[in-house]
Formats: sequence, C-alpha cells, structure tokens
Amino acid sequence: MRTPLTILAALGFLSACADTTPVTAFTSDIYEVYGVEDGDMLKLRGGPGLGFETRVGLPNGTLVRVRDCNRVGGTRWCEVALDRAPGLTGYASETYLRPRS
Repeated sequence: MRTPLTILAALGFLSACADTTPVTAFTSDIYEVYGVEDGDMLKLRGGPGLGFETRVGLPNGTLVRVRDCNRVGGTRWCEVALDRAPGLTGYASETYLRPRS
C-alpha cells in the first residue's frame, strides 16, 4: 500500500520531467494506465522484464504513448513514453494499458 506522500512525490517527479519538445518516435494512439490496485502504481521499467530497474510508478489514469509491444516470457511488454513528459520512456506490462477512448 502506498502512502499519499509517496503518490504526491511520484506525481511531482512526473511534473518535473515534463518536456514540451515533441518526440516523433512515439506517434501511436494514447493509452491509459488502468487496473492497478488502489494505493499501488504500475512500474515503468528500464527494459522489458521484471529484472529491470523501476524508473517511476504510474498511477491509474496516467496517459502514455505506446511505441511497440513484444512478448517476453509470459508477459507482453510495451515500450512507452509519458504523454505529458515524452522524454520519460520505459517499458510497462500491456496488461495494465488500455486505449484511451
């Protein structure tokens, strides 16, 4: 279970990473993080697997742009960039991503 202070710190970090420079490599549709348990966050990892470092936690509702997805073991991992901070990239499990309607 995450504390409100941890969530606020993560959101502050995401805000600090905001970059207004467009990243053309990530031009796909926008997806949102969903299905993460209350008080937890989806881990944005440095590579496609659990063995990679966690870069940041993404709460439900976070918007990302998906570049590419590949299956590694039993999990499908997607390379993503944050919609509001396109310089912040990493890999997230496709299980917790859905197209933004």
